[in-house]
Amino acid sequence: MAKIVAIAWKDTLLAFSSRSQLLFFIILPVIFTFILGSAFSNDADSDRVFLIVIDLDGSQLSAALIDQLENSGTVAAEVLPAAEAEARFANEDVPALLTIPAGFGARLLNGRAATVDLQKTANDLSAESADQAVERAVAAVNRPLLIGRRTVTTMEGLQPFDSEQAQSAAFRESVALAQEALSQSPDRVRVSQVTVGNNDFDAVAQASVGQLVTWVFIPLLGTSALFASERTRGTLRRLVVSPARKSTFLLGAISGQMGQALVQMALLVIFGIAVMKVDWGQSVPALAVILVTFGLASVALGVAMGTFIKTSSQASNLSIAAGMAMALLGGAWLPMEIFPPGAQTVAKFLPTTWAVQGLNELVMRGGNLADILLPAAVLTGFAVLFFAIGTWRFRYE
Repeated sequence: MAKIVAIAWKDTLLAFSSRSQLLFFIILPVIFTFILGSAFSNDADSDRVFLIVIDLDGSQLSAALIDQLENSGTVAAEVLPAAEAEARFANEDVPALLTIPAGFGARLLNGRAATVDLQKTANDLSAESADQAVERAVAAVNRPLLIGRRTVTTMEGLQPFDSEQAQSAAFRESVALAQEALSQSPDRVRVSQVTVGNNDFDAVAQASVGQLVTWVFIPLLGTSALFASERTRGTLRRLVVSPARKSTFLLGAISGQMGQALVQMALLVIFGIAVMKVDWGQSVPALAVILVTFGLASVALGVAMGTFIKTSSQASNLSIAAGMAMALLGGAWLPMEIFPPGAQTVAKFLPTTWAVQGLNELVMRGGNLADILLPAAVLTGFAVLFFAIGTWRFRYE
């Protein structure tokens, strides 16, 4: 046991002999977790542009215009009294101010043109987004009016109206029929939400889990570089004449890498809870089991890779490339459901897939120890298999 601890401590000291190790150990994982978690936040309203509206008309058509703006998904429209709205726009609290003038609805229903006034903050991309949203909303409100005008024109070509009042009545009736028909038109695009268990998909939790898996997995694959470096420097040859057995050296190397990984995982979980407000589950034992089995499977894979690779540079490059690819296919960056069936089948043979599945079971579904037994068992199987290959293939030179 003393030899195993000595080897583990030696590898830890070597790993942190350079301050740059901290960059990959905690700084970059924290930065990426924060950026991705913030970028894909579930708060849909945070992506909307605020638009203040002054409705001086109060008609059915002005209300329809405001409804179109709210349903656009681009702007969050708020109707305010004229004085308050103008004051907020003057203070640059909002990027755009829309004024619907009195008589807006009456002019349109009488077949005449009507205008709205949009004031925008100069050189503001949010204001331009509001401008486009207003144009689309106006076009949507104007669509039944255009149909009404064309209907009246066609009717008048067949038989002239007896009076202007009759023409106006026909126009209003045509507009009402067009509005009813358009409201019943089938949707061309249907939006659905990905639901996991009883909870909606949580992008912040996905970022926290995915970045932990990615940044822990790659350094553990880097165990292969440790073996290649020891072999190149002749350290392993000296073990031939020492009383240390092959299994002792391997256990020491694994213990050192595993200890570093456990500390890193604990720090990232704490960061996720304290800063990202991610609920890492209600079962600490279940979380510990899935993290430990994931770490064992990853470091064992690094040991197995180290027995096939000759130089540390090859090991480092392969660890990064393979780690990134396995993290992506395993669902650490994007939900597994969006991948094609073939990729999902291949991913079942990767330890990252089972790690993400087990962690998501705890973080997104509120699972317990019983719910992660299958992922934990598969990860343990990976660890046994890779460690057996590493022990069998291990050479001192």
